[in-house]
Parts: sequence; structure tokens; C-alpha cells
Amino acid sequence: MSDYIDFSQPSLWISAATILFNPTFWNIAAQSGQEYYNKTITKLFGNNPRYGCYGLAVTIFSLGILRDFLYDTALAHQPTHPALLTPLVHLAAIPLFATGTTLVLSSMYALGVTGTYLGDYFGILMDAPVTSFPFNVSDAPMYHGSTLSFLATAIWKGKPAGIFLTFVVAVCYSVARRWEDPFTGMIYTKRDEERKKAGNKAL
Repeated sequence: MSDYIDFSQPSLWISAATILFNPTFWNIAAQSGQEYYNKTITKLFGNNPRYGCYGLAVTIFSLGILRDFLYDTALAHQPTHPALLTPLVHLAAIPLFATGTTLVLSSMYALGVTGTYLGDYFGILMDAPVTSFPFNVSDAPMYHGSTLSFLATAIWKGKPAGIFLTFVVAVCYSVARRWEDPFTGMIYTKRDEERKKAGNKAL
């Protein structure tokens, strides 16, 4: 394994650190008492939750660009594997990347900016869950699509280190979902209960 993944390269660990940092950051910023409970980000934007969400969106997007840059930098310092350089394996990266990109972009289109970038933690809730594509083929298309794109890049460049980092991505997103999914569900359950109470009072 050490012949094909150079664990002594600092760029490998820097890339892994940014992969771990990003979902940790947005969960702390949006969930763990900072925005949902204390409205910290909203207050920074003049008590305007939509502007606060946009500010977080820009931050998350920028961190994603940095993460991808550091991932590419890490792969540039890593050895290749002969099995990943065969034409068939090399070309297999194309449909993987196309699928990953489609899942990410279509989910962003379906959710919009506030739906994509944690608007529900700012009190900007959607009327109903999105069930159209890509949510009818994946329960987490942003995460699944991003993981596929990481894997595609690793295969295209023939870098086992990229596959290792893709595994880090998959595990990180899986852990994040164990926190995010129940929390988001709680927000909408609370909203529905409040609507039901309001409806009963109206009667």
C-alpha cells in the first residue's frame, strides 16, 4: 500500500483535514447552538435570516473550492497505480464524474440556494419535501454526487491516494448525515405541529 500511497506527503493530510473540516464547520455553524438556537449568523447580517443564509452559502461554497484545490494538489504529489492507468479503467471515470455532477447540480436546482445551504436552520423552510429527480434516485444526492466526483477524479488520474481520500469523504458524509437528518426532521416536525395547533385554534 505504501508503494502507491505516500503517507509522508503533508498535502495528503492537509487534504484529508479540509475534507473533515467542511461538514464539521457547517454543522457547528448552523446547528449546534450557533444559528438554529442563538441566531448568531442572522445577527451578523442585521437580523436578516435570508442574508445570513446567503452569507453561509458563500462561505461553504468557497470552502468547497479550497477543498477541491487541495485535493488536486494532494493527488499531484502521489504515485499512480498501473491498474488504474488502463484505458478501460481510465474511461470509467467519465460516467462516474457525469453522474456525480448531475446529482449535485440537479439537487441544487431542485432545492434552490436556501434549500441547499441549510436555510431550514435559519427558519427558511420549504413547503414540502422535494421528491422529484434527483431525490427519487438518491436520498442524499449532494453527498452521493460529491463522493462520486472525488472517486472519478482519483480514477481519471490513476491515484490510489485519491481512492483513500474518497473513502474519507464517504465516511465523513455518512457521519454528518447521522447528525443532520434527525435534526432537519425535527425542524419540520416542529413546524408541522405548530401549523396543526394554529389550525385547531382557528376552528
